[in-house]
Amino acid sequence: MSKGNRFDNEFKQMIVGLYNSGKSISELTSEYGVSKATVYKWVNLYSPIETPDGEVTTNAEILKLKKQLAEAQEELEILKKAVAIFTKK
Repeated sequence: MSKGNRFDNEFKQMIVGLYNSGKSISELTSEYGVSKATVYKWVNLYSPIETPDGEVTTNAEILKLKKQLAEAQEELEILKKAVAIFTKK
């Protein structure tokens, strides 16, 4: 397994949940063997964010959706170019 994927999402979310319920960063790093920087990164990515309409999301979900949107926009541009090519014939 690559270094970046040493911990699965379930574990990361558990650590964030423990942090959000009051465990300190120091407690989490010593108990689970994760660096402080890593815990802070996970807290930033996986802590719940409540939107104005009451939905709950995370920065990780927002980043995932941005990536999907960029891919869909790229595919749409390719399709537009293909349509332009085939309508000329």
